[in-house]
Amino acid sequence: MKTTMKNILIVLVLVFGYAMPSQAQNSVHNITKLDLGKIEPYQIEVTYSKTSHLIFPAVIRYVDLGSDYLVAAKAEDAENVLRVKAAVRDFDEETNFSVITDDGRFYNFNVLFNSFPVTMNYNLLEMQKGISRENGNDVLFEELGKNAPSLVGELMETIYKKDKQLIKNIETKSFGIQFLLKGIYIHDDKFYFHTEVSNLTNVPFRIDFIDFKVVDKKLAKRTVIQERMLTPLRIYKPLDEIIGNTIERNIFLLDLFTIANDKVLLIEIFEKNGGRHQLLEIENSDLVKAKLIKDMKLKIN
Repeated sequence: MKTTMKNILIVLVLVFGYAMPSQAQNSVHNITKLDLGKIEPYQIEVTYSKTSHLIFPAVIRYVDLGSDYLVAAKAEDAENVLRVKAAVRDFDEETNFSVITDDGRFYNFNVLFNSFPVTMNYNLLEMQKGISRENGNDVLFEELGKNAPSLVGELMETIYKKDKQLIKNIETKSFGIQFLLKGIYIHDDKFYFHTEVSNLTNVPFRIDFIDFKVVDKKLAKRTVIQERMLTPLRIYKPLDEIIGNTIERNIFLLDLFTIANDKVLLIEIFEKNGGRHQLLEIENSDLVKAKLIKDMKLKIN
């Protein structure tokens, strides 16, 4: 019996002896993998009696505070500016907060209290210069599907900069304002509408809002109609105003769709406190001619 127990102990020692180095190697290997993908935090200091401001390159979409030591909120009328300050005086533990912006970027900040911070305001756009998007981190949003926000942004920028006029006959002009559709592009189940508005007058054209809606073709001219509203997922430039004798272009991202032959897509721009509304009509035959974008090299067929 003693011999049997001795043999069992020897076997167990051998098994654990082999298993432990293997487990340790796997653990080190996994840690190394995590190190390759870790996001280095920014280091900032906050105080109780003053507010720090962080300016991000895009609209702030999400903020999470690591503790009750901090308070934070987006600045009024500035969707890309975050206000942060200490909620507790002289806290002596490091805390953190995270931010996700509309371009899919994730930011992490480690925070310490300092009664007299050297720096109070931070420009994240300047801090990120020299860091390529390929080496950055992309958060995927549900409305964009498998499209990374940074790729969507690059595609919109490419369309805007190339400024091709693929469509010649979809335009309207009234009251000195000209509104035209320059092109429709398609990429990964998304439409990109390239538009242009020219203000041929000296009176600024201030935009209130823009509508995309599908309506019955026979009822398109009426004021009360059955309609299906479409909401753009992204807009390349803010909708603001077009000063006198200038031209502004924009790109609108929408989910892929088609319409029946008895319906039309209306794109309507409404003037703020004015009546110079502009209306475009697009048919299904125009949608199905959308140009394909090759995503790898951002080339347009």
